[in-house]
Order: sequence, then C-alpha cells, then structure tokens
Amino acid sequence: MSTTDKIKLTSYSTKGGCGCKIGPADLSEVIKKLPPALPNPNLLVGIDTSDDAGVYKLSDELALVQTVDFFTPIVDDPYSFGQVAAANAISDIYAMGGRPLTALNIVAFPIRTLDKDVLADILRGAGDKMKEAGITLVGGHSIDDNEPKFGLAVTGLVHPQKIRTNAGAIPGDKLILTKPIGVGILTTSIKKDRLNDQEVERVTQVMATLNKAAAETMEPFEVHACTDVTGFGLIGHSLEMAKGSGVGIRLIANDVPLLPRVRELAEEGFVPGGTKNNFAHVQNSVTFPDTLDQIGQWILCDAVTSGGLLISVAGDQADELLSKLKLAGVDASMIGEITEEHSGRIVVI
Repeated sequence: MSTTDKIKLTSYSTKGGCGCKIGPADLSEVIKKLPPALPNPNLLVGIDTSDDAGVYKLSDELALVQTVDFFTPIVDDPYSFGQVAAANAISDIYAMGGRPLTALNIVAFPIRTLDKDVLADILRGAGDKMKEAGITLVGGHSIDDNEPKFGLAVTGLVHPQKIRTNAGAIPGDKLILTKPIGVGILTTSIKKDRLNDQEVERVTQVMATLNKAAAETMEPFEVHACTDVTGFGLIGHSLEMAKGSGVGIRLIANDVPLLPRVRELAEEGFVPGGTKNNFAHVQNSVTFPDTLDQIGQWILCDAVTSGGLLISVAGDQADELLSKLKLAGVDASMIGEITEEHSGRIVVI
C-alpha cells in the first residue's frame, strides 16, 4: 500500500469541493461594493449576469474564454481529487460553447504535513484529465497552506457568434440537465464514512466526467442559454439563468435525476452547510409545491461539484437533443421549461 492509499484527504478540510464557495448572498454583497469595471467593447461576457466564464473578443472570428476554479478536497483519493478539480474547472469553458486550450495549476498544499507524493498524485490526476480534454498545461502557482486546495485557470477559444451564455433563454425552451445531482450530500457522507467503496467510485466518476461530450452534442442545436450546475446548486444556477434572461423557469421535481441514496442520506442529516446556505439565498425567489418537503427542497439546492450542463434548447428540438445526448453516453434528463410568467423566478411542480 502506497503512502497516498492511506490518506483521508477530506479530513484536512472543513468543507469540500464547490461547497466551500463563499455563499451567493455574501458574494453578492461584496460585488455590489466594487466600482464598475472599465468599459471595453471587446468584453463580450463579464460579471453582470454571473456567467460561468469571461469572454473577450480578439477578432470577428475569435474570442478568448477565461475561467478559474479551485477548492478543497472533495474525495479522499488524491489522484481522483485532481481529476475532479480539473473536470470542474474545464466545465466552465464547455458551458460557454468554447474549446478549452490551455491551463494553469493553482496549488495550496501543507508541504510539511502531507507527503509530497500526495501532491504529485493530485497533479497527475489533473494532468490526465487535461490530456483527455486536449488541454496544454502551461504552468501554475503554488503556496504552502495548512488546508490543501487545488484547481485550474483555464483559457479556451470560441467564435463570437457561437457563445453560449446563461442569459438567452426564451419562453418555450425546454431544460435539459446532463448529470444527476446530490453530489454535496454524498460527498459530505464520504467524510462521515457513510458510503461504501462502490458508492464512492460512482459519485467520483460522475464528478470526474468531462462535459465535453454534452457540449459537442449540443453544438449544432438551437441552444439559447447554457450554464453548468456547481456550487450554488440546481435552483441557484437556474435562478441565475431566469434573472439573466428575464424569464421564468418551471422545474419538474420528479424529473430531476438524483444519485443513489441521496434522499436517504439527506434524511439522516448529511446535508452540507453550503446547501442550506443556497436554500436560504433562493427561497424568496422560488415557489415550491406543498408536496415537496424540506429535504426535497434542500436536495434541489444541493451544492454540486463538477455538475452537468443545464441547457435551454428550443422546444421543438429538445427531444432530438436529449436522444443524441444519450447516444453519446451522456446521462441527460429533461427537467423543465422556460416560461413567460414569473419572470426572474423558479416555480417547482
């Protein structure tokens, strides 16, 4: 057994994955206090609509897509942590309709507390995932920190006329989600040793799966908006789409795919603080049905790490896109629709 086989990496952090994000309410208060950025006609997508990445126009046919994402350990295995962190960071490029090109490693690591082989395995996992995505690693930065953290700054390319944002959804669109949710509840359960090896492998595989196939499959379709579901949960990211697009969203709770045992473990109390913070932030903008209890509401707000794409596609193309996603091996589901009513709100049925 190697040194890294004995490591329980999640024990070195108080929070894990995208659940360690600063909550949306606190982040919003901070951003409001910042002076407006200098206007630039080449900035095609900035911070105004809480989108997944920034887009900067280089020419009439080429634009840069830039994003950064890093977090504390979400799983115990260092190699798997590297893979998940890389897949999560790269996902923002896919959500914008871009092709990832280069990346920089971001490392915080307790170099005197944890064996250097642990860090080597994290970087190796990320490197293998970057190779899968066709990304070139161009460098990085590291600091000595008591709590391990890892992620990537990723740069991609996109045609300026083919950008997917979270702010273009149109009434009549259907919503497709390309990965099941419940990751936050399951990874909290990992820290409490409540999952067996097979269950850990299953949730890790979901998080480590690139959104590449989903992004490539949706490319020829009439997709009006897209985002990836991460730390602010399905409801939180749906709400950003609704507000950014000036539309309402109707979600069908029973059609939202869940990972195995999510409900059971949530009922046992393994609901992360980030998930509850998400719920507190969105509850005044969401109408839940009387039939959906508090656990069910929390699950829809669960803080996801490396989640799927939430795709708003023209209604008459939704069935075909869903079929082709499944043929491409994507675990996709149709979970709702865009409405004219309830602008800037979510209605769960």
